[in-house]
Amino acid sequence: MSLSDVLDVVSSVALVAGGLFAAYQLVELRRQRRREAIIDLVRSFQSGEFTAALAAVNSLPDDADLATIRRTLGDDGRDRVFLVGLTWESLGVLVFRREVDMATVDDFFSGAISISWVKLRAFVEEDRRLLGRATVWEWFQWLAERMTERESGTTPVPAHVAYRDWKP
Repeated sequence: MSLSDVLDVVSSVALVAGGLFAAYQLVELRRQRRREAIIDLVRSFQSGEFTAALAAVNSLPDDADLATIRRTLGDDGRDRVFLVGLTWESLGVLVFRREVDMATVDDFFSGAISISWVKLRAFVEEDRRLLGRATVWEWFQWLAERMTERESGTTPVPAHVAYRDWKP
């Protein structure tokens, strides 16, 4: 084998190795961006305003309509419902577009999303009728239904039980 052939092989190997390294770096960059997005998302749910709104929604009876929301939560009750509902709506779009994976959303928010839907289902249906638009709250409903599907057939097991033998 001539020196020229050896240099061609070395050049080809270097080119392939460089391509593989670049692909690996892109995968790592995407993984890092996704992790940062999830951390930012979780932080946004930890605001005092959101947690107060979620607690207010949790205090509603199941299938609360607008009149029940106003009676139970007062004049700003609808604003609290909108904060929670539109947050889940936004999260539903992000999950659907695969910007955030379903397993992560399930780990962080499945209970809160499912409970919110049970509490607000009648309000959502009423709001759709009043606005004459079936697409109102569509991603909130979609996300809640995906959470319900994930839990169907099995009872959700709390992390402290499911992973009690976990070791760092």
